Amino acid sequence: MLVRRIARPLLAAPFIYGGISTLRKPQDRVPGAAPVVEKIAETADKQLPVQVPRDVEQYVKANAALQVGAGALFALGRLPRLTSLALAGSTVPTTLAGHRFWEEDDPKVSFEKIAHFVKNLGLIGGLLLATVDTEGKPSVGYRARKGAKAAAVATEKSFEKASKRAAKAQKKAEKKLKKKH
Repeated sequence: MLVRRIARPLLAAPFIYGGISTLRKPQDRVPGAAPVVEKIAETADKQLPVQVPRDVEQYVKANAALQVGAGALFALGRLPRLTSLALAGSTVPTTLAGHRFWEEDDPKVSFEKIAHFVKNLGLIGGLLLATVDTEGKPSVGYRARKGAKAAAVATEKSFEKASKRAAKAQKKAEKKLKKKH
């Protein structure tokens, strides 16, 4: 559909642009990402048997690379459901790191951060819609249910045929047995 061909690149553009910008100069994002990375690493260390690395710049670069790669694939219509989900997931830490409006005292800065925070929520909403968009094709769940139903019907028919053959064979065997006696 034409709308998808136009909408996907438009929705992917901020991620590709932002990701490239971040990859070129990741140190600009490190201060904002540090509290988020620290919180995630702290939580992970409590639940995992290994220590999670705390190199904030590496996390920033990895997130940016994910946004560029998934954004490009999404824009091209390759694996659109998976890539839109990846972009939505990558937007959460980006939003929490870059738009911490609740920590701002300056009303003007706070307003700008709120605006970006809400914009990112809108992007996440659009990406979630893209994640469930089956392009008019049945979903995997639907196809699985339909396949299971068809298999059940086929099995039932096979069982009925086998039962009829078994009954016929039993009657034949009984006739043979009567002839011998």
